[in-house]
Amino acid sequence: MTEATKPEPGARARIRRRPQQARSRARVEAVLAAADRLLSREGYEALTVRRIAEEAGVPIGSIYQFYPDKSAVVDALGQQYLTAFKTAIDGLVERAVGGELTDLVGTMVDVYAEVFRSQPGGMVLWTGRHLSPELARADEASNALIAEGLQRIVEHLLGAPGGERVRRATRMAVWAANAVLHEAFRNEGEPDLETVDELKRMLNAYWEDLHDRLTTAEDRSGAPPHP
Repeated sequence: MTEATKPEPGARARIRRRPQQARSRARVEAVLAAADRLLSREGYEALTVRRIAEEAGVPIGSIYQFYPDKSAVVDALGQQYLTAFKTAIDGLVERAVGGELTDLVGTMVDVYAEVFRSQPGGMVLWTGRHLSPELARADEASNALIAEGLQRIVEHLLGAPGGERVRRATRMAVWAANAVLHEAFRNEGEPDLETVDELKRMLNAYWEDLHDRLTTAEDRSGAPPHP
């Protein structure tokens, strides 16, 4: 199985067997891509193993070779979505450490928004009430990873550890970005660009305020800021 379909740590894999041959791996990827398209076009309730097989152009039995039921396909697809978010934040951290991240908030929102845009089925999944316990835990873990990556970026830009204050602030930024982008992408995967711009303004104001508070605390103490 590809990296994109490996479950996140803490999530229970619900695949019957992992495809070993290239043909089998390609079939699993086609199944997940078909499920994403169906979720986007028709919603969760219309998703069935038979419909997925028809959309993917594969025998229905070949899906059951790997997934016991529809919910297992959705769980695997959800893990794929979550891995995309982790890959995006890892890329942002690398750019920040390499000195290539000149617009922290704008770049973060644009990268985040692109992940939302690239997985329209995920929007149906995350905004609905169809998360399994495994996906719900993986979703929480993914948000924590994104916040941790953002904290590393902020501390790199500050040149010092930020402690609990930065940890709390980056979690709040991720929560806010998640909530607003879910609203911005409700229209069939096409974002409300004005809402995305407002999100950037909001987070920029928050980042400037946080930066001022942290640098002021450092100036007063002569040491890195602490909560």
